[in-house]
Amino acid sequence: MEPRINVMEKAQRAVKAMYGLGAYLAKSPLESNLLNLVYFRVSQINGCAFCLDMHSKDLRAAGETEQRLYVLNAWREAPFYTDRERAALSWAEAVTQLSGGEVPDDIYEVARKQFTEEELIDLTMAVIAINSYNRINIAFRTPAGDYQPGQFAVPAA
Repeated sequence: MEPRINVMEKAQRAVKAMYGLGAYLAKSPLESNLLNLVYFRVSQINGCAFCLDMHSKDLRAAGETEQRLYVLNAWREAPFYTDRERAALSWAEAVTQLSGGEVPDDIYEVARKQFTEEELIDLTMAVIAINSYNRINIAFRTPAGDYQPGQFAVPAA
């Protein structure tokens, strides 16, 4: 598939508006690997090749195992995700898909057991951010493959 618009080159001003959210999330109490795991899972749901390439590379650079990446699509059946990760993944899926127009109460209750209110708000903002990036990259067919780990990292300072 041919790219429609080179987002990295032509949409800098537009995408820059979203960078503030990235800077906010870089200061979040949520672990960066947890955020990248959520970004990777949401990108799987949305089918964003660019973001899958990016977040898989960032996760691997941070020490994530191949096994956990390969099986992430079936995390419910896999034994090697923590309760906190499971709660985050379930929350991320529910916020991304919004089946029935809301996040079910049982998913919220599990998430509240693992996350403070501030963390759950930050997790929700992270899901909103990756869904936005997925839609931009899918709409304009941003090609995958050239991303280098940490290329778009936002400093936490």
